[in-house]
Amino acid sequence: MRNVLRAPCPVCGKEIEYIYQTEEIPYFSEILIESATCSCGWRMSDAFIMREGVPTKDELTVSSEDDLSVRVVRGSAGRIEVPELGVEIKPGPAAESFISNVEGVLDRIDAVLDMALKTAGAEEQERCLAIKDLIAAVKRGEQKVTLIIEDETGNSALIRDPHDGNE
Repeated sequence: MRNVLRAPCPVCGKEIEYIYQTEEIPYFSEILIESATCSCGWRMSDAFIMREGVPTKDELTVSSEDDLSVRVVRGSAGRIEVPELGVEIKPGPAAESFISNVEGVLDRIDAVLDMALKTAGAEEQERCLAIKDLIAAVKRGEQKVTLIIEDETGNSALIRDPHDGNE
């Protein structure tokens, strides 16, 4: 189901479209995705699991290339941690939700490291490059890491295909 509402942008007041759409995620639940963008640069997106929201915590040991395809649903209140990389993605006031997979989360971390490298000092650059090397090794299936996702609102999860043996 898709609904479109027209309403003013909260930043500039221009009338824009707010899109509300439900999607069924296989082996998981129905979710509601809301999004809006404005030409002034303001944007918003979020995802809500359409089941009773109880706090969630899930872990995945990423030990093979197959694990990279495990789906990651992060609600705006979700926290993601990869301890072996020293990475913690915390929710904040402007946090947005996303639906991706483990490889996509690693790509997001890699992109942040690329930005950090532009302004980092020598020691920080060395650390960033070491983490980037570790991410590349994980993607090749040569290194294990743990991906942890927590959400007090229950709107985040790791979704495994029950037929692939990764349950």
